[in-house]
Amino acid sequence: MNRLILLAGGTVMALAVFRGPIHAEEGMWTFDNPPTRLIQDKYNFAITQQWLDHVRLSSVRLNDGGSGSFVSPTGLLLTNHHVALGQLQKNSTPEHDYVKSGFYARTSAEEIKSPDLEVNVLVSMENVTARVQDALKGARNPEQEFAKRKDVITAIERESLEKTGFRSDVVTLYQGGEYWLYRYKKYTDVRIVFAPEQQIAFFGGDPDNFTYPRYDLDFALFRVYENGQPIQSQNYLKWNPKGAAAGELVFVSGHPGSTQRLDTLAQLEAERDLYEPATLKILHSRIDTLKKYSATGPEAARRAMTQIFGLENSLKAYDGREKGLQDKRVMDAKRADETKFKARVAANPQWKAAYGSAWDQIAASEKKAQTRFKEQYFHGLNSSLASLAQQIVQYVAEIKKPDGERLAGYHESQLESLRLALFSPAPIYPDMEIARIMGALELDLAEAGPNDPWVKMVLNGKSPHEVATELVNGTKLTDPEVRKKLIEGGESAVAASNDSMIVLARKLDPTRRELTKWLEDNVQSVEQRAGEQLGKARFAAFGKSTYPDATFTLRLSYGQVKGYPMNGTIAPPMTTMYGLYDRSASFGDTGPFELPQRYVDGRTKLDLSTPFNFVTTNDIIGGNSGSPVVNKNGEIVGLIFDGNIESLVGDFVYEGETNRAVAVHTAAITEALRKIYGADALANELLR
Repeated sequence: MNRLILLAGGTVMALAVFRGPIHAEEGMWTFDNPPTRLIQDKYNFAITQQWLDHVRLSSVRLNDGGSGSFVSPTGLLLTNHHVALGQLQKNSTPEHDYVKSGFYARTSAEEIKSPDLEVNVLVSMENVTARVQDALKGARNPEQEFAKRKDVITAIERESLEKTGFRSDVVTLYQGGEYWLYRYKKYTDVRIVFAPEQQIAFFGGDPDNFTYPRYDLDFALFRVYENGQPIQSQNYLKWNPKGAAAGELVFVSGHPGSTQRLDTLAQLEAERDLYEPATLKILHSRIDTLKKYSATGPEAARRAMTQIFGLENSLKAYDGREKGLQDKRVMDAKRADETKFKARVAANPQWKAAYGSAWDQIAASEKKAQTRFKEQYFHGLNSSLASLAQQIVQYVAEIKKPDGERLAGYHESQLESLRLALFSPAPIYPDMEIARIMGALELDLAEAGPNDPWVKMVLNGKSPHEVATELVNGTKLTDPEVRKKLIEGGESAVAASNDSMIVLARKLDPTRRELTKWLEDNVQSVEQRAGEQLGKARFAAFGKSTYPDATFTLRLSYGQVKGYPMNGTIAPPMTTMYGLYDRSASFGDTGPFELPQRYVDGRTKLDLSTPFNFVTTNDIIGGNSGSPVVNKNGEIVGLIFDGNIESLVGDFVYEGETNRAVAVHTAAITEALRKIYGADALANELLR
């Protein structure tokens, strides 16, 4: 099960549901199986292996949850401002608010180190399906299969890490129809070079979010270092200052987070009826908590801003996601799709025997999962400190076990990335932690009830405010050195600690482990086995003419710059800088439509006919933020930062008539760097 999706639901017109062979611009394709024939047939363009390798090695994944690309031979990395937002916030202070005011390092000495950003470049892929599936032979039930699968995947990742030194992840594709080993070159010395003011990066604010036409300069630049020096690489995307043209074939190379296009009807109904409403309830609660905290003063507002931004973004996406699941046309299309697939399997006696029970197995596991639904959703503290304490308690216990028996996240291949996060020097604000914990406990109490064992254990007869205050005032985990000493001291140090957060984490650890084991035995193991059966059934029925669901791994989509019918009129393929000033004036230059002073003062310097944002038919989803838009020559012509409202149903189906990806035009970035920010040296580096 995957309950943490970035983008979701919406309303649609004509639906393209997965039935077998794919047509039009649908698909988030793996680089081992690009849609070569589809592109050739529609656009008369032949993708070469050299082109694919160039784009793949120029593309990056950021552990902050987005994508990016190298855009110079000296390590310049382009992504969205909203992807860089967390790192900007972590480096900001009351005196230097880089989110509000922007940032530009005119020299390398002025570049700011990101405290906990990891960048991954996919250097190789290896199909390990046979080894994983062979390891499952002899398993007598789903629980044994789960253990064997986990053990062999862990072994593959560990062996690869030891042999190559690369981060090594086994990726499940087609619900287990295939398993691939992805090896990544990892960089952790990543420095901020440039970011505009958030007011222009997120112009229009929440009202314009997931809409089009748009006028956002949503970009930021990092520089990647290795051994204290900027990396030197031939694998970067050449900057095309003219940008994309209307009707042009373009590609998006990025890391879409998660989709559910291959989920069964039973899984989607559980999402619709239970998990989506719960997620929305949690999001509303957390936003309300942080807005009340923000109202206590300017510094509180600064500290909470990034989290509020992310939560409101998620709220709008999940609201659209829920609407998509409630749309009768979406569910009817899914039901018809599943009925046809079942019939095709049932018509073949061999397939029926091997795969025919998979749907019923998943439906039964979903019903069982719902019996412990509140424990999954309303047993939480919403606290950075509590999360660190939980990780510390689990870390010292898990690393003593054989690698294949550890909890997810604590395998040898994952420890280096985990330590980067655990020992991050990023600031943690105690007063905001108290507010967050209190808000979470109030929601837990309301939803799970005062007699819930977990709630009783945490509150212990006290109020949420009392518990939150005691927990935060009694911990020293805000100091990364304290966290490091606990990890280095191992189980004995953690067992002896009287730190309030560690004490609570030790107390809750058995409950958390029991729930994890129950979900593995009753839900995950069943759905993994059944998912593999459905994956094999799809290959048997349709061959490999399809793409897998998104998994926050590198994918390629193709499409064209194209407007669409909207609100009884037509949305243009591009907006211009003229439109930016018009939209601001139309709202009296107030609220989210207020222009930064630089743009007021610099208006006469700009060529207002410069393209600003544009839309394409490329199939994207959350996680694609920061992905490069690339032309046939392998040049960067734009930067993905959003989708329109009509695209939000893309978690479940692709609708080609109105589904659009929204991007920043490279011409707008070039124009702003030179004429608004005086960043000629940076623009020259991009253009060389």
